[in-house]
Amino acid sequence: MNLFFEESGDFKAGVVLSQQGEAYQVELQSGKRSKVKSKDVLLQFTSPTPQQLLEEAQQIAQAIELDFLWEVAGQEEFGFAELGAEYFGHAPLPAEAAGLLLSLHTAPIYFYKKGKGRYKAAPEASLKAAQAGIEKKKQQALVQAEYVAQLKAGQLPEAMKPLALQLLFKPDKNSIEYKALEAACNELQTSPQRLMLTVGGIASPKQLHLSKFLLEFFPKGSGFPKIVIPAVADLPLAPVQAFSIDDVTTTEIDDALSVQTLADGKVRVGIHIAAPGLGIKRGDALDAIARQRMSTVYMPGDKITMLPDELVEAFTLAEGKNCPALSLYATLDPVDWSVVSTETKAELVPISANLRHNTLDELVTEDNLANDAGEYPHKADIALLWKWIQVLEQGRMAKRESFGLRPEQNNRVDFNFYVEDEVVTIARRKRGAPLDKIVAELMIFANSSWGKLMSDHGVPGIYRAQGGGSGGWAAKMQVRMVTHAAPHQGLGVDQYAWSTSPLRRYTDLVNQWQILACVEGGVAAPLVAPFKPRDADLFAIVSGFDAAYSGYGDFQSNMERYWCLRWLGQEQAQHGTRQVEAAVLKDEILRLAEIPLIIKLPGMQQLARGTQVKLDILRWDEVELTVEARLLEVSAAPSAEAEQLEREDEEEISEELDAAMDMPHETVDAPSEDAAGDAAAEPGSAIEEIKPLTE
Repeated sequence: MNLFFEESGDFKAGVVLSQQGEAYQVELQSGKRSKVKSKDVLLQFTSPTPQQLLEEAQQIAQAIELDFLWEVAGQEEFGFAELGAEYFGHAPLPAEAAGLLLSLHTAPIYFYKKGKGRYKAAPEASLKAAQAGIEKKKQQALVQAEYVAQLKAGQLPEAMKPLALQLLFKPDKNSIEYKALEAACNELQTSPQRLMLTVGGIASPKQLHLSKFLLEFFPKGSGFPKIVIPAVADLPLAPVQAFSIDDVTTTEIDDALSVQTLADGKVRVGIHIAAPGLGIKRGDALDAIARQRMSTVYMPGDKITMLPDELVEAFTLAEGKNCPALSLYATLDPVDWSVVSTETKAELVPISANLRHNTLDELVTEDNLANDAGEYPHKADIALLWKWIQVLEQGRMAKRESFGLRPEQNNRVDFNFYVEDEVVTIARRKRGAPLDKIVAELMIFANSSWGKLMSDHGVPGIYRAQGGGSGGWAAKMQVRMVTHAAPHQGLGVDQYAWSTSPLRRYTDLVNQWQILACVEGGVAAPLVAPFKPRDADLFAIVSGFDAAYSGYGDFQSNMERYWCLRWLGQEQAQHGTRQVEAAVLKDEILRLAEIPLIIKLPGMQQLARGTQVKLDILRWDEVELTVEARLLEVSAAPSAEAEQLEREDEEEISEELDAAMDMPHETVDAPSEDAAGDAAAEPGSAIEEIKPLTE
């Protein structure tokens, strides 16, 4: 006797060797023996052989017309043998019964299984819906195959053109477009980004990086809605002639300076900050725009401003205009340059000049200042400010050392990025030039003074604090944002509130509102300030700003790295060489001498930090932003600058190294970085590009 039975969802046939109770010992065609329970037996037969039965059943199943079988089945539940008699017109033979069962089993949209060998025909509506779904999948499979063929041929299907960014960064993995892209990438052994670049879905690696950032942070686009420029109340005109100092590409001019010699011989220095806070009010449409963006986004050759251009134009401290400003005046005794008093007021400030680094840096040097050499605008004012800021710096260093920190190092090199017609120029610039120092020290002075003003009036603000935390040394020295006055040990000040860049940082705009409340409200400031003590919304702003600023910083670093790689390509095209000089930062991490490009050289011999080496750049990838190189020779021992770095604490290693190691970073030894960010913060230079994002 032979049996046709179901086992693990599959149909099998075999010869019965023995029977014991409700179980059979069955031998299959392969020779394998199985124990089959009687409840799993569907047919008992003597002929044909089990193998012949299975072969004939397969042929019969393929010949059965499912639509006709579905009509014959009716709407009641049935057993396969019962349906067989109806379908074949006679009691089905073993092979016919088995073939019918195979057909029922493999057509789940026509027949629903109700038990062992029992089925029920699907309702007509359900069947039609299922058939439509199957047809749709067939058509989609054909379309998908066509998409794959086009992609492999280097063509982007029309339907995928508007979806290019979504497919790369936020794909619907169930869509046929994504499945086609994935299949094509698998067949071509490439990544979606590279394939999309090949077929023209993304114009260039630069556009790839920019598009990814915009999709995440500006999903609705980076443009602005139409706005109405707010009116500013009548303000007194300041009796000064102020001037700004910025990079040549700066358009958001936040700060300017002025100097007056008073009748009693004392000196009055004005620090004038653009005052959009006089026009923008908390909760209005312009505030919503600024708060949504939180900051201007910088990248070499471009930027995405926090505020619309026409609003920036209305409040930027442009040459030849009387500009609304929040001014901090410091009255100084020139005998020892001590601060006699300070005063804050809102006023119109005449801007006599917008001075630029590219025209003045070579003239305003320490030697020229010491010898009264050279001719340039506001020479006497700059010379006087130079004397005062050296006293300010000494005071900060003393305070910094009182916190247990070493004096800051100003002998490192910054890099300026300039991009024109997709050609990048990267220029070295030593940190701590006189003009940098003047602006840096005065912005630190203003941010510290205004932080104290808010604290003294009981008005909360957004402060940058460093030191005094818990955990290890690095954790204690991490820069954090708080809503109360607290020391910034790295800068050497008792409190530090970002207040000097309200055109490009939302935190500064918020603080400007609070400072204005102190000026206008006096002792009633806590009652009239836009943000009251313990205002939960202020904490939300701090959290939102941190998240946005971190994301913007990562993007900025990636774009700088991209342009460094483009620079390598330019150099190779112009000079035909890939050999470059570099310096060891730590272990296997190096930085190129001519550009701020960090690379890792796995397996490199142990060399002291600052050791000069020559590298052969083997290849670089503008998509992945990676570089491969090999060490050619060790050129020179560490420089004096490197030896100084070696003596610093390990935690005080440069921000570039932290970035290369994929570590979050905040520098603790460069207050001029923060101030330089306040002073410039425009695309085109490392001061502008990197420093606004660090302390």
